[in-house]
Amino acid sequence: MSTAESMRGQLLDAVEQVFYARGIQAANMSELRAAAGLPLRRIYQLFPSKDELIVAFLRRRHDRMMLAIEERVDAAGSPEERVLAIFTHLDGWFHEPSFRGCPWTNAYSELGPTNAAVAAEVDHHELELRALVTRIVLDAGYSPEIADVIYLLVAGSVTTAGVQHSLDAAQEARVGVRMLLATGGCGLPR
Repeated sequence: MSTAESMRGQLLDAVEQVFYARGIQAANMSELRAAAGLPLRRIYQLFPSKDELIVAFLRRRHDRMMLAIEERVDAAGSPEERVLAIFTHLDGWFHEPSFRGCPWTNAYSELGPTNAAVAAEVDHHELELRALVTRIVLDAGYSPEIADVIYLLVAGSVTTAGVQHSLDAAQEARVGVRMLLATGGCGLPR
């Protein structure tokens, strides 16, 4: 790993901690510099603008989340367990001491309506997450309609955990998914 790559990782580690804990607008570049232990000049060499830093933070977080979900699903056994593994991942995330809600929702709430780059990154995350959930559900042998409902339960549990501080939101959604899978989606419009 090159020095630039190492510093980039060091900076993004610090940015993730500061942005996620305090909010993007509340964090200034001096605070990020102190947290990363890098000179401000080096930070601007790595990321010429705060917007680029925000997008890199969101993209890195997205890549990690998608990989973690896929690994959890791959380790599960039966088709039903593979679908439920999504909620096992979410439950672990919600119970992390540093959990402060959805970073993409938080970023969009702070900047999305006025920042095209952030809005695009949030859209990218949501589309990719929905595609991943849909693929997992379809690969498990369930219908696209069930996949749509499960995605909404994923999104709803993330929002509920973040806004209402309901750390059991994923477990509650998991119960609903288990019932939905048991009925094969009976009653869903086709």
